[in-house]
Amino acid sequence: MTNKQKGKHFDTRLTTSGRDPEANFGIVNPPVYHASTVTFPSIAALLKADGNKLDQVYYGRYGTPTTFSFEHAVADLEDASHCVAVPSGMAAIAVALSACLKSGDHLLVTDSAYFPTIKFCNGFLKKFGVETSYFPPMSSAAELKSLMRENTRVVFAESPGSITFEVQDIPAIAAVAHDQGALLVMDNTWSAGYHFKPFEHGVDISLQAATKYIVGHSDAMLGTLTCTDRALFENLKLTQVGMGYATAPDDCYLGLRGLRSLAPRMARHQSTALALAEWLARHPAVETVLHPGLPSCPGHAIWKRDFSGASGLFGIVLKDGPSATDRARMLDGMELFAMGYSWGGFESLIIPSDPATMRTTTRWPYRQPVLRIHAGLEDPDDLRADLEAGLKRLLT
Repeated sequence: MTNKQKGKHFDTRLTTSGRDPEANFGIVNPPVYHASTVTFPSIAALLKADGNKLDQVYYGRYGTPTTFSFEHAVADLEDASHCVAVPSGMAAIAVALSACLKSGDHLLVTDSAYFPTIKFCNGFLKKFGVETSYFPPMSSAAELKSLMRENTRVVFAESPGSITFEVQDIPAIAAVAHDQGALLVMDNTWSAGYHFKPFEHGVDISLQAATKYIVGHSDAMLGTLTCTDRALFENLKLTQVGMGYATAPDDCYLGLRGLRSLAPRMARHQSTALALAEWLARHPAVETVLHPGLPSCPGHAIWKRDFSGASGLFGIVLKDGPSATDRARMLDGMELFAMGYSWGGFESLIIPSDPATMRTTTRWPYRQPVLRIHAGLEDPDDLRADLEAGLKRLLT
């Protein structure tokens, strides 16, 4: 994919990528093409399309012009050459791992990964003969190398982890993986591809739950896979099509809409979350704050080195003492922070999550679970007041 705006500022490219008004009667936004069947005027045209079906309109499952516009824009977002759109973040995980692994292979996954990733590895992949083992998210290069095997084909990273927020040394992980002939697949959802450029740091496949920050409005399910290698792209695309993942053009349209406002939204998410995190770090009820922008977060120095900023997602751990009933009293009374299993939208969210039930390679060092917070686009002072009232309920 090429983009005539490549020399422009990154935020300008977010506004212009994936648009072609001249090809659409001057219309600013790419239209939504609803299509299953695509017809051809001749046998020659049909055969030509069949030979190039990964790159052009051929059949609805392969994509429509709306799909390709979205894929072009996301590829530009992450400085990639290729993008494959899929119906959800979980579909992106499934396609990436299914495309790159076969029976008898070994997969090495960070122990801080999104829990459905772990379930997919321990269930679906295991059933098809792929063995998965896990590494501590803050492993050194030497520690990681000791866990690699002759049949390790993929190392899967997630940085920061979306529950405990460890920031991994992606260049070091990439070096170990590549030295052993393995690919590095990274879940890059936390940064939205905006604050972390994966291919500058050795990643082979970057995936996102575009449902989160790219869509940005909590109204569509969408996933993306980006890469710079043509052969890898073809493998991902054929796996996506072969698994029957048809990405809805309406959802791609909503993804494009979200990309246009990604820069100002990410700035607001970042500033609000950081202000809340700094305030919470001083609160007497809080044991620690897990925000990559704070020194208390594992991997903070790596975040400063590799990331250009932060998103709105972080966690806190309360001091020991409150019971599950106390936490429920706090959370049930929140006015602005809703409870829901997502993030990246305009609304603020908070959920409890217990890493002690998920970890297999490290011990969760706290007695309390994480309260995961997503700072939305509401007024920061109102959000702080809501948290302050909740913490007061916790302690009374």
